[in-house]
Amino acid sequence: MNRVPQIFSSQRRDMRTARAATLSRQEGTTSWLHDELQRDVLERLDFMRFEPNRSLIIGQHARRFAGDIAGEAVALTSPDEEQPLPGGPYDLIVSHARLDTVNDLPGALIHLRHAISPGGLMIAQIIGAGSLPSLRQVMHAADGDRSAARIHPQIDDRAASALMQRAGFAKQVVDTHKLTVRYRSFERLVADLREQALTSVLLSPAPYVGKAGLARARAAFEELRDAEGKVAETFQILTLTGWR
Repeated sequence: MNRVPQIFSSQRRDMRTARAATLSRQEGTTSWLHDELQRDVLERLDFMRFEPNRSLIIGQHARRFAGDIAGEAVALTSPDEEQPLPGGPYDLIVSHARLDTVNDLPGALIHLRHAISPGGLMIAQIIGAGSLPSLRQVMHAADGDRSAARIHPQIDDRAASALMQRAGFAKQVVDTHKLTVRYRSFERLVADLREQALTSVLLSPAPYVGKAGLARARAAFEELRDAEGKVAETFQILTLTGWR
């Protein structure tokens, strides 16, 4: 039996979620990405005129989002998607920004499909390929001649479509849309990622960025500023939709 490659740390993943939850209780923290993901799902459900009787919502702000879904909604902030999901079957399962940090993504998709009732729907959103190009460039500069893995490997739409088919979903669709956010400082970009549970959970943590590396990162960020003094960052949102 082939062992699934271990790219991500489940412990670091849980710690990231817990830290973001603590930060969210402080004044001035942000949740714009999760707000956008939730808005997008509600628009899709409205367009499809799909009204589930029982739903499972997975993600950083699952409890808040569950109140916007028709029928009974169960919220799970940080489940282990590589294990069978509890409490099924569900007519609808929504996963926000979670599946891009599981080691066994094919297995996780199969568990999601098994937790859906016949005729039920899954909508999963992930941060896809092409995301965070500015941060990638800045951190490459910070590392100098010794580049380290600091940003997650990212999935594109073709790979996601193949995985959906492999997991056995019917009428599977994968689409992508781009979000562009402009930042005044490198520190605000990093804070945004921390507050929304989007920082690295790689199994092998990258070396610490010292004072010299941080100075190089800030200098690289300065070089990316536009005419208004801001740096644009891109998030490519992949939405996986499939039926059972």
